[in-house]
Amino acid sequence: MTSDPDALFEVAAPKKPAPPKGKQQPAPDLPVAKVYVDVPLAHLDRTYDYLVPDKLDADAVPGCRIRVRFAGQLVDGFLIERVAESDHAGTLQFLDRVVSPEPVLAPEIARLCRAVADRYGGTMIDVLRLAIPPRHGRVEAEDPAEPAPPPAVPDPAGWSRYPRGTAFLEAVRTGRQAHAVWQALPGEDWPTRLAELAATAASAGRGAVLVVPDHRDVTRVHAACVALAGADAVVALSADQGPAKRYRAWLSLRRGRARIVVGTRASAYAPVEKPGILVVWDDGDDQHSDLRSPYPHVRDVLIQRGALGKASVLVAGFARTAEAQVLVDSGWAPEIVATRDAIRDAAPRVTAIGEHETQLARDPAARTARVPSVAFDAARAALKAGHPVLVQVPRRGYVPALTCQDCRTPARCRRCAGPLSQGENKPPACRWCAAADANYRCPTCGSRKLRAVVIGAKRTAEELGRAFAGVPVRTSGGQEVLAAVGPEPALVVATPGAEPVAEHGYGAALLLDAWALLNRADLRATEEALRRWMTASALVRPASDGGRVVVMADSAAPTVQALVRWDPVWHASRELAARAELGFPPAVRMASVDGTPSALAAFLDDLPLPPTGEVLGPVPLGDLDANGQAARERALIRVTRAEGRALATALAKAQAIRTARKEPDPLRVQLDPLDLI
Repeated sequence: MTSDPDALFEVAAPKKPAPPKGKQQPAPDLPVAKVYVDVPLAHLDRTYDYLVPDKLDADAVPGCRIRVRFAGQLVDGFLIERVAESDHAGTLQFLDRVVSPEPVLAPEIARLCRAVADRYGGTMIDVLRLAIPPRHGRVEAEDPAEPAPPPAVPDPAGWSRYPRGTAFLEAVRTGRQAHAVWQALPGEDWPTRLAELAATAASAGRGAVLVVPDHRDVTRVHAACVALAGADAVVALSADQGPAKRYRAWLSLRRGRARIVVGTRASAYAPVEKPGILVVWDDGDDQHSDLRSPYPHVRDVLIQRGALGKASVLVAGFARTAEAQVLVDSGWAPEIVATRDAIRDAAPRVTAIGEHETQLARDPAARTARVPSVAFDAARAALKAGHPVLVQVPRRGYVPALTCQDCRTPARCRRCAGPLSQGENKPPACRWCAAADANYRCPTCGSRKLRAVVIGAKRTAEELGRAFAGVPVRTSGGQEVLAAVGPEPALVVATPGAEPVAEHGYGAALLLDAWALLNRADLRATEEALRRWMTASALVRPASDGGRVVVMADSAAPTVQALVRWDPVWHASRELAARAELGFPPAVRMASVDGTPSALAAFLDDLPLPPTGEVLGPVPLGDLDANGQAARERALIRVTRAEGRALATALAKAQAIRTARKEPDPLRVQLDPLDLI
C-alpha cells in the first residue's frame, strides 16, 4: 500500500471508464464540467472533470446538484463551472444526471466555502454541507415571487448614542466597506439597531446577513427587521423551522426575492445577493461554533466573506471577546463604544460581595453565603416596587474542575498553566500537558487543600420560593426556555443564555454561584463569565429607575470589577494580554487532535510542523481501555498567528495521508477550538 496521496488520486479518479451509455455526445459549448463530489475524504478534496452530455446541456448549469459515477459508485456532487477543455489526459465520463437545474451554489458562496475549508484545514464538501440545505423538490417547483422593493432609509437616531455609530451607518448606506466592533449599551434595543443596519443596506440595493446565537434571538431580530423593511424583504433561517419552510426561505434569498436574512450559524453562508453588511451578535456564544467538521466559527466565516465580497462586517455584543479585541488592536476594526457618561446613565447599579466594609459588618458571612442579605434586600426592593427579579444560576453539567478549597482559586499547572484535574487514586495532573503535581500549593493563599467545582441549580428555585412566600417563581432553562415574561412581580430563575426578556426590564438581577463560572476548567472561563453576567445585567432597568444587580463574587476579582464598572473593553484587553504572555489563543493559532493513541502518534509523525510549531501532550481523555491504557488522547499544536495558514495546510496534508492509507481509527482535528480541555 503506497503512502503517496497523489498516487491514490489516480486510483480513485475516473480515468479509464467504460464506454458511455448509448451514443451520448458532449454538449457543443463548454462540454467539460468541474465537479466537487460528495466524498468526505481529505485526499479527494479537489474538483474532477466530467463531460456534459448534450441532452443535459440546458440543465447542467454552474451551481446545480448532479449525480456522477465516481470510483464505481453513483454519488452526489455540485457542478462548479463549465469549461471548454480539460487538463485531464485520460478519458472523461459523462455526468449521470442533473438532480435539479436550480443553481443552489452561487459562485461567491463557492469561493467562501473554499476559503473556510482552507482556513480550518478541512474539505470543501464538508463546508458545502454546512452551507447548502437539503433539497425539497416541491418547494423548488413553486413559482418565484417578485423581488421586494427597497425599504426607506431608517432614522439614525438610535446609533447617535455612540460617537462612531452614525459614521458606520453612513458607510453602510453609501456602500463603503467598513468594519467595526460594537459594544451595546445596557438596556439597548439591539434587535432594532441591527434591523436599522440591515434596512440601511437594503435601501441602497444591497443585502444584509444578521447571525444570532439561537432561535429566540432570531424571532426578536426578524420582527424588528420586518417592522422596518417589510415582511417580503426579510427571511429567517433557524434549525427549528421545518425542511420545507427553511428551504423556501433559503431559495427566496438565492432567487433575489429577499435582501435580508436573520438566522443562526448556517445563515452565515446564506446566498444574499450583493451583501452590504454582515453582522454576528454575541460572538462569544459557543453556539456560533459549528459542531461539524471543519468546525468553523461564524465570526471567522463572516470575516472571510466580507474580504471576498467587499462587505462591511460588524462584531457586536454587550461584552467583548479576546478575538474581537485582536480585531481592534490590529486596526482591522475600529470600536463603536458609548461615552462613560452614557454608560453610567444606562447601566444598573452593580454590587459585589465585599464592596463596602459596612456590607461585611452587617453580614459577616456574605463572602461564603450563597444568597447574602444584600441580595435579599435587592430582590425585596424590586418586588415591592412591582418589578420582576431575575436570578441567574449556572447550569448543571460542567466538567468538574479543581479549585483551592479555602479561596477557590482555580488550580493550574505550574508548567503550562493548564487546568488540574484528579482521577481516582491519582495525584492532581494537568489536562493539557499531563504533568502530575502531587505537591500542589495554592499560589494565592498557600493552602494544599483542593475541591471540585459543583453546581446545584434546581434547588435554587425551591429555596427562593420559600424565602419569598406568595411570589410566583418561574424557571427558564433546559427544555423549557421562556422567551419573555410580563412586568408583574415574580422571581425568574434562569440558566445562562436562557434569560427571558422582561417587559419594561427587571427590577433586579441576582447572579448566584459566580465562583462556579469563574473557576470552570476553561481557557475562556473569565471571559465567558463576564459575557453571561453582562447579558443578564443588560436586561435590568437603569440605576436611575432603581435597577440593581448583585453578583455573588469577590469585588476584588478583575472580572467582577469589569462588571461593576461596565467596562468589557478593559477586560478584553487584559485577557488578551494574559493569553499572549502564556501563549494561548487568540494570541496564537492552536489545533487540537483527538484519537486513539496509535492513530494520534501516526498523525503527529506525518504532520509537517511549521517552524514555530510546538506539540503539547498528548494527554489521556475519558475512560481507560481493557488494558488500563487511555482509550483516547488529545494533543495540542501551537504556532504563531503568522503561521496559522501554514498550520491549516499541514493539518490538511496529514489528514490526506491518513485517508489515503485508509486508516481505520477515527481522528478529530479542530483548528482554533473553543474547548481546549
